[in-house]
Parts: sequence; structure tokens; C-alpha cells
Amino acid sequence: MLMNTHEARLDALRKELARQGLDGFVVPISDEHMSEYVGGYAQRLEWLTGYGGSAGTAVVLTDATLSPAAAMFVDGRYTLQVRDQVDGRFYAYENVPQTSVAKWLSEHAPEGARIGYDAWLHGKGWAAAAGKALEARGGALVAVESNPIDVVWQDRPAPSPAPAIVHDDDFAGQSSQAKREALSAWLAEQKLDAAVISALDSIAWLLNIRGQDVERTPVALSYVLAHADGTAELFIAPEKVTTELTRHLGNAVRIEPRDAFVPALQGLKGKRVAVDPERAVAAIFAQLEQAGAHVVETRDPTVLPKAVKNPVEQQGHRNAQVRDGAAVSRFLRWLESEGPKGTVTEMSAADALQEFRRQTGDLRDLSFDTISGAGPNGAVVHYRVSEETNRTLEPGSVYLVDSGGQYPDGTTDITRTVWIGHQGGGGEPSAEVKDRFTRVLKGHIALAQAVFPQGTAGHQLDVLARQYLWAAGLDYAHGTGHGVGSFLSVHEGPQRIAKSAGGQAGTDQELIAGMFLSNEPGYYKTGEYGIRIENLVLVEARDIPGAEGSYLGFETLTLVPIDAALVDVSLLTPLELGWWNTYHARVLEVVGPQLDEEERAWLEERCRPLS
Repeated sequence: MLMNTHEARLDALRKELARQGLDGFVVPISDEHMSEYVGGYAQRLEWLTGYGGSAGTAVVLTDATLSPAAAMFVDGRYTLQVRDQVDGRFYAYENVPQTSVAKWLSEHAPEGARIGYDAWLHGKGWAAAAGKALEARGGALVAVESNPIDVVWQDRPAPSPAPAIVHDDDFAGQSSQAKREALSAWLAEQKLDAAVISALDSIAWLLNIRGQDVERTPVALSYVLAHADGTAELFIAPEKVTTELTRHLGNAVRIEPRDAFVPALQGLKGKRVAVDPERAVAAIFAQLEQAGAHVVETRDPTVLPKAVKNPVEQQGHRNAQVRDGAAVSRFLRWLESEGPKGTVTEMSAADALQEFRRQTGDLRDLSFDTISGAGPNGAVVHYRVSEETNRTLEPGSVYLVDSGGQYPDGTTDITRTVWIGHQGGGGEPSAEVKDRFTRVLKGHIALAQAVFPQGTAGHQLDVLARQYLWAAGLDYAHGTGHGVGSFLSVHEGPQRIAKSAGGQAGTDQELIAGMFLSNEPGYYKTGEYGIRIENLVLVEARDIPGAEGSYLGFETLTLVPIDAALVDVSLLTPLELGWWNTYHARVLEVVGPQLDEEERAWLEERCRPLS
């Protein structure tokens, strides 16, 4: 059985911890680049526990007789999923940010405990906090020489050998040389000698390359060391290097084997080196400090230029949205016909949606695993369907589907919540469901229509999306908006719209014209249904006659109809009805020409004005 498998793995890990003289070990979802999504070789937490979320950490104490002897840490998006996937007999469930690994260790680690961690998988700040917590108990945080998970994971896959791919300037809108020259100028201005670029999407953006090493994110496993003289080294496995890549990078970028990265860091004695503590692992800092380099902690200098999309990237994204909008509209038409038959499952629906995207001819990958949640599974915010959890879409129920595509000109992300009707009609959504959906819709519209002064940060806008839920004593346990890359990561910083402030998770980042964000308020009733409405938006300048200062707003980019069957029209104001009608007229205008005659007739009906 599955749980027996994970129990055996936990037992094997504890034996290896004892062999290494450790009293415990911390297992994150991470790789050497602090990535959100990681390759199969780095899925250590899932292998150990069965947990398939994209954010989480486990702590395992070596002594299995302790209570608790292990714990799983997840945030509000995964509180239901972790209970479904991780055996509560062996792991206590802990909620972040109400607690943390450091706090838990300060309360539960044995006195004098030596707790291991892999310095290539954790940030410097995390290690400092955990180490301080253990010191208070007379213990220590110990950087392991070999990850004990890797020792006992006998069939661990190797990192992907796929070649790196050149990302054409026609899509990037700016050459790699121009980006590297801007980085060189920044280094000179800051009186720095070099910068370590270790985040995979930053490397992809800087060098105008992409890859196939991480599912759902088109990046290549590598490191970059950029210098003030405009040169750089790319550290990448030799099998990934093609003639085209070498020609594309030119003489100013030296290509070195990936295992030459640490020796290169050790050769920076006396140099002033920029490193981002949020995006570089603790081991990089340790290597530089041991080498005698002067480390300057600062944000990765590619992060903000990457987030502010140039006109070519903006138009490319619009083009991708037209293609994607047609694919998702075809899917919704198919679902409206097939769903009421009671034969569609979460997995078959997700497969059908992927096929509609594939038929566009330009799909490179999904941008994340499709969240296909029927009924109560829709209430699991980041639900991932499996053979064990796969449900049928029952007639007379709510279905939530959050999905996206990776296209060479853009990355998409859209959520639609739909009512699965009965064959022959009948069976309307309950008054409660329509009320909740409409409150989510009202929040979505409020954010979409927001106009705000230059300098506004994401946390200042978050309340706009929550206000109608709050008025009814309701809320949702996730952010309202995340940044999105350009044929890169579907979750891209530094911008974010969420409650938290104080410099956390990008919510203090000023929103700048050219940034992509999601607009995705939701509501989730545990055990019954989930609701989310998500479109992507572009921050754009707003010309307001008589304005005192510069103002911004949002262009809505996603073009797919929203299910009118779930709307309580009586709760909408005339301005909200106007937004709905204008939005759907735009969907019909732009997406309609992509469809055949029957599909267009369906779209016309779904885009008819509400009154």
C-alpha cells in the first residue's frame, strides 16, 4: 500500500540520519536554485511523504518514539491536500505562517539536537533563523555533506539532459547582449565586480534561452556569473550545449561545465559580489565567504527588468491569449455538452483541455498541472487530481478548473468556475452558491477596474477583491494576484497582490506599467465546492484629464466567457453589469474569429449581455 511505502522510506531516512550522527533533518520542496517548481530529481519531499503540493517542508526527527517525531508545514492553500496525501500517524500537520520550522524546532527538537539541512536547498535567512532556534536549546543546525534523502532514494531520477534552447529576439523583444550591457552598467554603478545569478528564470531571461529541465517551466539547469566588464560565465552540463546555443551567446559568454561553478565562486577572493538572499541558496553565500569575497546582499538585478515587460512581450502575450482563449472556449463548449451526461471525470476533463490547447499548434507545455476540482475537490485550493482522488463531474454541481499554457510568445493562467447542469435542463445552482460566486465576481471586477497612483503596492489593492466577501464574513486563504512571466514561470516576482505587507512576498513592490499579474479572488467551502475567477491583467498607464500625478490601471488580457448561470444579477450594480457586458463583447470580438460557425454561435450565446 502507498502508506506502507512512505512509512518504509521514513524508516530508511531515520536509519541514515542515525548513521550520519544527526538528530533530525529538514526536507523542503526546493532545488539548488530556490525554484518553486522543481525537476523530478529534486522532488525529495514528495518521494518521502507523498505530498504533491508546490510549497511545503517536512521536519523528521531521528527518534521515532518522540511525539511528534515529524511534522509537515504548509500554508492555507494546502491544508486540505496535505491531510489527504500525508499520513497523520507519522506527521503532525502545521500551518504557516501561524508557525514555522524554526519555531517548531525550538519547541520540539531534543535538547542539544544536531539537526541536518542541505545548504544547497535553503536560503541563508532560513538557515540563520533555524540555527538560532536550535542554539536556544543547546543544539545546532548542521549543513550535511551528502543529502540523506539522496542516499536512501535508490531509484532517484537523474537531472534532465535536455539541451538548452535559444529564445528568439522576436519573442524576447531585447537581445541578450543589451540585457547584459545593462547589467554591466548596474554593476559598475554599484561598484561591484560581479553578480551571481542562480534563479533559473533570471538566467533564462538574461541570456534569452529556455529549456526543458523543469516540468511546466521552460528553463535550463545552470548558473551565471556576470562581471562588470560585460562578460559572463554560463555553468551548464556539457550535454545541454548545442552549436546554436554557442553561436547565440557569442564570445562574451564563456560556457563552463556546471560542476565548475563552485570553483569559480572560490576564485572571487577580494571581489565585491552581488547575491540575492531570496533567490540564492545558503551554500553559495558560504562558498563566497570562505573564499574571502565581499558579499553584497541585494535583489537579483534581473528581477525587475524581467517583470516589466517590453512592448514585444506585451503583444506576444496578447497573441497567446487569443490562441489560449479559443482553446479554453472550445473546452467549455465541450464541457457544457458532455458534463451533464455524468461521464466526465476530473482527469478526463483536464486531458480534454490540454488537447484543445495542443490543437492550437503552438503549445510547448502546460504552465502548471491543471487544477481540475469537482464538487468538494474544488475547495482544495491547489488541488492536484490523481487516480486515487479522481471524481466524476456530477450533474447539479460546481466544477473549478485552473489551468494555463506555455507558448513561445506568452504564458497563460486562467480559472473558470462552471455549473454542471443536468441533461435536458433543470437543477439550478443554490442561492448560496450564486451569492458566493457573485461576491467573488464583484471583487474581481473591482480590482479589474481599479485606478491607482504611481507608487501603489500590491497589498494596497488586495482589499478591493475581498471587500464583498468580508461584508458577509467570508474570505479566502491565498493571495489575490501573482506576477507572470513571458514564456517563463507562471509565478513570477517581485510584484504580488495579497494581504501581507512589511516586505513579505512582493506585496510591498510598487506596481509598474508593463507588469503582468493575475486577478483571482475565490471562495472555498470545505467538503462542498470551490469558486475562483481568474484573469491575467497588464499594468498600464492611465491618462486622466486633470490628474495630479501619474496614474495606472489594468488591461484585462484573458478572453474567455464567465459562467452566467452562477451569477445573481440582482447583486450587481449598473457599473458591474457594464464591466461584464463590455468584457464579454471583447471576448466575442477577439476570440470569435478563431472559431468555426457552430463554436461561434455557442460563444455568442455565452457572451450575450446581462441585464
